[in-house]
Parts: sequence; C-alpha cells; structure tokens
Amino acid sequence: MNSIIQYTIAQFEEIQDGYPWVGSSFASKLADVDENLVFERPLEGLHSIAETISHLTFWRREALLKIKTGKGSKTDDCPENWLPNNILKQKGWEQIQKEYDDTLTELITLLKDKEDAFLSETYYDTDFKGDYPYSFLINGMLHHDVYHLGQLGLIIKFLKEKNT
Repeated sequence: MNSIIQYTIAQFEEIQDGYPWVGSSFASKLADVDENLVFERPLEGLHSIAETISHLTFWRREALLKIKTGKGSKTDDCPENWLPNNILKQKGWEQIQKEYDDTLTELITLLKDKEDAFLSETYYDTDFKGDYPYSFLINGMLHHDVYHLGQLGLIIKFLKEKNT
C-alpha cells in the first residue's frame, strides 16, 4: 500500500502546477515573470528568482541522492546551495527551469512505486548529522517548497513594484 506516498506526490504536484489552498503554484507565479527580471535581486540581502529556483533544485538533487543511496553528500554550507546570479546567468533561465522540473519528475518517478513502509526506513542525513526516517526528508522537501513558494511571491511583488 502506498496511499501516503501517493498523497504526498499529489501535494508536490499541486504546489508545482495546481491550484493549492494558498492560492498560487510555482507555475502560476513564474508564468507572470518577465524573464529579464529572474536574475535581479529585489532588495539587498534578498535572493533572485533564479537563485531561489536553483537552491530548490540543489536540495531536490540531494534528496534524490539520499533516496537512491541512503546517504547525502551536501550540507547547508556548500557553495552550490546558493549559486550567485553571475554563474546562473551563464546557465540561462530556460536551463535552470528545466533542471528544476526534471528533478521534480525524477522525485515523483522514484517515489510512486514505493510502499508507505519506505517512509519509516532510515537514511543518513549529512546536514543534520544523523539517521532519520525518509518521512522526515520527504515532508521536509514539501515544506521547503512551500516556504520558497511564499518567498517567490514576495520577490516577484518587490521586483514588479521596483520596475514600474
């Protein structure tokens, strides 16, 4: 049985492309953004849209590694965690979005055939330095996405006001 995993996958999909209770998905937020603004920081100390999406991709890749191998390799201090705009511009917005979308597809593919018992199995978390159940990782990734969805809303609002 994998009803919990299927429910969690539905939550990821809703936050990405659906119409979640919070009102906006990543797709709806990003659809309204002028591509010229994605590398711009709205205020000193705030990240750009591209930096935020790259950060989400970084942690999703790390989650995929943990699911595949039982152990991660990155910590919050890794420079790849928040790549700067000058590096991201070289990659390009289209590629940043593709990598983000691809990691979500891979996560869903990896999870969809797992039984709910998988959520009780443990992995070693390099960042938290201990063994944790996969439910901690999967729910944490969902929370992380929701957190940064709200952050993107603020970034986009600031950018639009700044550029009008």
